[in-house]
Amino acid sequence: MSPNTNASRSRTVRRAVLSALLAVPALVVATRGVARAQAARDSHESTMAADGSALHMEMTPTRAPVPGDSARAATVAAELRAAIGKYRDTATAVADGYRMFAPQIKNQKVYHFTRGWSAVQEAFRFDASKPTSLLYVKGADGKFVLVGGMYTAPKRFSLDKLDERIPLSIARWHKHVNWCVPPHGQGARWLERANGQPVFGPESPIATKQACDAVGGVFHESLLGWMVHANVMASSDPTVIWGDEHAGHDMHDGMKHDMDHDMHDGMSRGTE
Repeated sequence: MSPNTNASRSRTVRRAVLSALLAVPALVVATRGVARAQAARDSHESTMAADGSALHMEMTPTRAPVPGDSARAATVAAELRAAIGKYRDTATAVADGYRMFAPQIKNQKVYHFTRGWSAVQEAFRFDASKPTSLLYVKGADGKFVLVGGMYTAPKRFSLDKLDERIPLSIARWHKHVNWCVPPHGQGARWLERANGQPVFGPESPIATKQACDAVGGVFHESLLGWMVHANVMASSDPTVIWGDEHAGHDMHDGMKHDMDHDMHDGMSRGTE
C-alpha cells in the first residue's frame, strides 16, 4: 500500500474518531437550563399552537421487504438482548463505562446511558452486542427499567449502509436536523418565544438558515448522526422492538430544550 493511501486512511480514521468524540459530549453536556426551559413550556396552555418538531426530525423511508430482512433484524435483536441483559441494574452499566445523559432531569421519557467509545467504534463497524446507548424508562416504583439499546451511525451514511446494519423494511433510523440555536454565550435565549412557539431548538418553526440568521441564531443542518432504538427488553414483538417511537418527535423530551455553550462549542467544531 502506498504512503499516500496510508496517509489518506489515517486522515479518515482521525476525522471519524474526532466526529464521534465530539458528538457524545455534545449530548452529555447539553443539560444546563433544561429544567428551566421545561418549566416555561409546561406553563403554557394546552391550546397553544402545534410545535414545529416535525421539521427537525429526519426518518429513513420504509423500504419494501426482501427475503432475509426479518431474519437479519431478529438476529440483531437476539444478540442485543443477550448482551445487555446484565445491565438491568444501572450500576453495572455505569461500571462498564455508560454514563447517564442529563441526570438532573427527572422526567425524561427515555433515559439514555451512553458509552463514548462505543460511539467511536460504531463509525467503523456494526456490532449488535455493543450499542452506543442503553435505554431505560422509570417504572411505577421510580426504579429504572431497561427497555433496550440505541445504535448510531455517521450522518454521512447512505440508506444502503444503514440498511446493511438493520433492514429499513423493519426499522426506521432517525437524525436531528435543521436546528437553529442561540449563539455562544447566549443560553438565556433558549426561552425566547414568538407567536406562541419556541424561537430555538427542535420545536421551533425555524428550519432554514435564512430564517435562523434573521433571529440572530446559529444554524445546524444536521446534528450528530443516525440513530435507531431497539426495544428488545420490552417485547419480543418486532413491531415493538423496532417501533417508530420518533414519529411523534418527542422521544428525546427532556433532552432537547437546551444546548448550552459547551454543546455549541462541540458542534461548531464539526461532527461530520
